Amino acid sequence: MSKDHIRFAVFGNEYSPNGVETVIGIFNALRHHDAECYVDRPYYDYLTDILHLDINPTGVFDGCDFDADFAVSLGGDGTFLRAASRVGKKNIPIVGVNMGHLGFLADVAPDEAEAAINDIFDGKYRFVERSVIEASADKEPVGGNPYALNEVAVLKRDIASMILIRTTINGEYLTTYQADGLIVSTPTGSTAYSLSNGGPIIVPSTDVLCLTPVAPHSLNVRPIVISDNVTVELEVESRSHNFLIAIDGRSEKMQEGTKVTIRKAPFNIRIVKRLSKQYYKNLRDKMGWGKGVLHQSSR
Repeated sequence: MSKDHIRFAVFGNEYSPNGVETVIGIFNALRHHDAECYVDRPYYDYLTDILHLDINPTGVFDGCDFDADFAVSLGGDGTFLRAASRVGKKNIPIVGVNMGHLGFLADVAPDEAEAAINDIFDGKYRFVERSVIEASADKEPVGGNPYALNEVAVLKRDIASMILIRTTINGEYLTTYQADGLIVSTPTGSTAYSLSNGGPIIVPSTDVLCLTPVAPHSLNVRPIVISDNVTVELEVESRSHNFLIAIDGRSEKMQEGTKVTIRKAPFNIRIVKRLSKQYYKNLRDKMGWGKGVLHQSSR
């Protein structure tokens, strides 16, 4: 790729005033390299109208009406997921700058942000591919965007009683979960909602899905890992006669009797990684593994 006029689409969290210096540094780095910079309109309005920053982009875009060589997500993992949902099938690699909390997806620290941008122009980066799943309801795509990088979950509504979730895999009956919900997670999503419900951590390069129940009635019901080359079908019974389907946090109300189908999407999301980034080190740092052991061994 030529260094001249590389196009960047910039997304951000318009509800967080954190990291103003990082934002300014990124836009300065893009300007230094004579990059074309296009900013998501709500984020542009936030930066200019609320924070009064003079970022002077090449242009502003709405919705999914953009094209670029790279996308930049400025925020936490939630911001990254929203950016990924907008990128969708465009095959645009995403740089995630962590201005939030944990940051499994957005793993570029604020003090590394300008260096990460410079690395792109120097060709010092690599791509990793992350699988995506899609959800349909009665054979129709769910909502305006049926694709999930993290997970698809079916959940009870508010104070409703537990729901029954009849689950089949490639047409073969697995079980009927009696629970508050069921999460179908990608390996990327295994460190998100699934993990908080007792699901396992799955290395992103593995071709699997994980089914994790939410607050199951029986303690014998455990998460199960299955191939991602399958079709998962869910049929829900509920005393309230409806339920929620959440796709990376985007919720839709569904009527009882709706058949939800989940399968691997026909495309991946590409993530830009600095050459120094290692998955297991990032996992170890985020989870705090070995801190006590390292401290004791240093005595």
